[in-house]
Amino acid sequence: MKLSVLDLLVFIVLTFGSVIFGASFFFKNKTSSQFTSGGGKIPGWVVGLSLFAAFLSSISFLGLPGKAYMSNWNAFAFSLSIPLAAIFSVRFFVPLYRGLGSISAYHYLEVRFGIWASAYYILTKIMHMGAILLLLSLPLNALFGWNIQTIIIVTGITVTIYSMLGGIQAVIWTDAIQGLILMVGAIVGALILTFSMPEGPKQIFDIAAANHKFSLGSFGSSLTDSTFWVVLIYGFFMNLQNFGVDQNNVQRYMTTGTEKEAKSSALFGYLLYIPLSLILFYIGTALFAYYTAQPDLLPAELKVAGSGDKIFPYFIATALPTGIRGLLIASIFAAGMSNISANINGTATIILTDYYKRFFNQQANEKSSMKVLYGSSLIVGALGVTIALSLVGVKSVLDAWWMLASIFSGGMLGLFLLGYLSKYARNIDAVIGTIVGILIIIWMSLSPLYFTEGKLLAFRSPFHEDLTAVFGTMAITLVGFLLASLFAKKAS
Repeated sequence: MKLSVLDLLVFIVLTFGSVIFGASFFFKNKTSSQFTSGGGKIPGWVVGLSLFAAFLSSISFLGLPGKAYMSNWNAFAFSLSIPLAAIFSVRFFVPLYRGLGSISAYHYLEVRFGIWASAYYILTKIMHMGAILLLLSLPLNALFGWNIQTIIIVTGITVTIYSMLGGIQAVIWTDAIQGLILMVGAIVGALILTFSMPEGPKQIFDIAAANHKFSLGSFGSSLTDSTFWVVLIYGFFMNLQNFGVDQNNVQRYMTTGTEKEAKSSALFGYLLYIPLSLILFYIGTALFAYYTAQPDLLPAELKVAGSGDKIFPYFIATALPTGIRGLLIASIFAAGMSNISANINGTATIILTDYYKRFFNQQANEKSSMKVLYGSSLIVGALGVTIALSLVGVKSVLDAWWMLASIFSGGMLGLFLLGYLSKYARNIDAVIGTIVGILIIIWMSLSPLYFTEGKLLAFRSPFHEDLTAVFGTMAITLVGFLLASLFAKKAS
């Protein structure tokens, strides 16, 4: 297919306009402090919108409709866990980081347990970038049939360059703009779907109800299935990790003028995700009803299992009016670009503050610091592209990311809670707790794949994969806390 001139114009203005605007901040980044914190002078409402846009990403913008299309609203329980995690983070984490005065989210952990803690963050963000780049390639593949791998490489290079030039000021201001584009795009898409049904809007709800598409999942006590409670618990732990330990978010807490502004912007940004995720789930359900009522509109290759992530891009490519199509494609790119740029900037900041200045050049001047920031951004962007290429062909990008997040970030929150809750915990307690937690994470992640028959079945994890991060976090905290209580406290 070909975009109309109007669609192309809308896409170029919104997408590349954001890139050019972000790159223009290059002239304001004279120091590493300006590159990483914006001098602490960015308005709170802008920071709040940027937190919302960065948290959303194209994983949600395409993954949530895909999830709702293939199953039901069970994954919405993840969104319902946000208020408690957000309140907890604003109450405890924001004051802690503002009080420490370090741009690094892991300064606290490094003081308590050593430099090794921040490696979790770097691994997680590289994986996250890969998942986002893959999702960004889907609409262009659906529109033009362009090679997905080529789209990933070109997009990755473009966003990496703009992130290198603009620093955190570009990330936050462009995120705010892109967040507005996201909301408009989602609302417009939902409205068009609602009024495109052959028998009117009510047909969506009739078809969805008949197929149990609005179900939040079982409310039973099983820990084996994806029940409402399993997803809710997973959501609370992962959101607590996102809001309280993620460099992308913590770095933004430091860019406002006051602690009060930081708290307000965090609550505003995180809670804004809930209504938008509701709209995205509705889009997925409406797409199911739309193509159920008109099955001839969906090609055979998209009727097979595992095609849910491609349905929304296909609808955008084939069913939307001229101009609106360009808006929705720009929305998807906005979601992805905001998150990729934040990941690149946050990771480069960690590499500079936690590694280069600590081990290689403690008296680094601004010139060498900026070189490290630029070089780190380039390397991180290249690694993200590599991961995206390796994820091509997965059944569900949302499921793949949730599993990767469980494996690579499951220990970070556990370490932080250990340091926060136990003043006696030592490095050795944290190391042992982390080893136990990682073993549990590996067992829960890999045993369902390899322990599939015979006597090995007895050693297979009986728990749902969403609980991997939950049990890994609890193991690290509890084992470290127990060791500190038994040995460190007595020694003191």
